[in-house]
Amino acid sequence: METTFDAVVIGDANIDLVVVGCDEVPQPGQEVFVDNMMMHVGGGAALFAVSLAKLGLQVAFNGVLGDDGNGRFIRERFAKYGIDTTMIKTSTVHNTGVSIAFNPDKDRSFITYAGSNLELQVDELDLEPITRGRHVHVTGYRGRRNHETYMAFVQSLKEKGVTLSCDVGWDDSGEWDSCIFDYMRHFDVFLMNETEALHYTGSDDVEESLRYMSTYCSHVVIKLGADGAIAMKNGVVTRQSAYRVKAVDTTGAGDSFNAGYLYGYLSGMDVVTSLQYGNVCGALSVGAYGGSTGTPNLDGLKAFILRHEAEAAVSDAAM
Repeated sequence: METTFDAVVIGDANIDLVVVGCDEVPQPGQEVFVDNMMMHVGGGAALFAVSLAKLGLQVAFNGVLGDDGNGRFIRERFAKYGIDTTMIKTSTVHNTGVSIAFNPDKDRSFITYAGSNLELQVDELDLEPITRGRHVHVTGYRGRRNHETYMAFVQSLKEKGVTLSCDVGWDDSGEWDSCIFDYMRHFDVFLMNETEALHYTGSDDVEESLRYMSTYCSHVVIKLGADGAIAMKNGVVTRQSAYRVKAVDTTGAGDSFNAGYLYGYLSGMDVVTSLQYGNVCGALSVGAYGGSTGTPNLDGLKAFILRHEAEAAVSDAAM
């Protein structure tokens, strides 16, 4: 079958209501005034899809939205960036999910309604339109709670000849079950952050965790936040420092990193360049409110790199 999309993204989409300048949750009967409230597209899969589309790849989204104004808002934002929405189902049961984020510039707190995202069942998805993408990014894995279902799903996708990536996210069950390592075997690129990697492997050393996971997947990437990122591909470890920027909203920084990294991967670039692109997207993401508002297009990404290289050259010359 001829491919239509560079990537199909499967997972959650919701509204992020970002509350700026709220240092406390109101007590009963109390009203708290804040600096601002802003509405953005949210959900890890949706933020990744938008960020990847902004870089110029042809992206399709597969998920469930409510038949409401919030669902239409998300569809409109997807359309703005050329994201195909024909695989999105409309719920007749739930409204579109909403997540309220407090203190986006530091220790964030959330109130979340999952809404229509609860209806996404990968064992009910039609593989034919999904495999019109040459690559599929899968989210929503939740350990033992849906391990067998997701294993069957990704096995079926691999049999169709697509490449696969995954970002597992935080395990809210607290189990950090080792069944994830069998799941990793089916992926071409597997991403997680440092805290998740240490929990899953039971190690206190990120490079040790990376080497352990690489016995299951040949291409693993671990995000290190302000310290950048580290990857291991085919036995070779590569580490890349982060860019220093002022953060106003850390929501979606990891998803933006994923987009930059996978843009590099899907464009045939080496690990060093992919890590650099991931770090740029993560850095620019935190500089604006909203999980994908600050993520760049390709020209913006390259301009950011050139500017930092020029600044580094001036700094070196002054020493």
